[in-house]
Amino acid sequence: MPSQLPVLITRIDPSVPLPVYAKPGDAGADLATRIDFTLQPGERSLIPTGISIALPDGYVALVHPRSGLAIKHGISMVNTPGTVDAGYRGELQVILINHDRTTPISFKRGDRIAQLVIQKVERAEFIEVSELPGTDRGSGGFGSSGVGQ
Repeated sequence: MPSQLPVLITRIDPSVPLPVYAKPGDAGADLATRIDFTLQPGERSLIPTGISIALPDGYVALVHPRSGLAIKHGISMVNTPGTVDAGYRGELQVILINHDRTTPISFKRGDRIAQLVIQKVERAEFIEVSELPGTDRGSGGFGSSGVGQ
C-alpha cells in the first residue's frame, strides 16, 4: 500500500463531505459542492467546496474535472487543472463550465463536482544562459513530430 501524506483540512461547512477516494488506487479524491446551483448552457461559475486545506511545503493540489460529468453532461473546468499552492489557506473553489449547447444542469449541495490530486513538486532555479543546449526536436512545436504528414 502506498504511503499516505497527512493533509490538514478544515470544513467551512460541517455538512459537506470531506474529499474521499472512491476506489483503492484512485489518484483523485472527490470534491463536493457546498451550494445548490444550476449551470445554463455556456455558463461558467465559481463553485465553493466548503473546505480549506494546509498542504506541506513541496506539494501542490491539482483540481481536475470529473470525466463522468464531462461525457454525460458537458461539464468541465475553465482552468483545468486548477492549482492550489501549499501556502493557500482559503476555501477551495472550482470554476465549472457547462459546454452543453442546449441543456442546463443542476447540482445539489454535496454532489461531487471535481477531483483533487495531490502531487510532490520541484522548485526550479532559473538560470539565464545565452543559448540552450541542442536536442533532436529543437524548437519544433505543434505538429513538428509528423502528426498529419
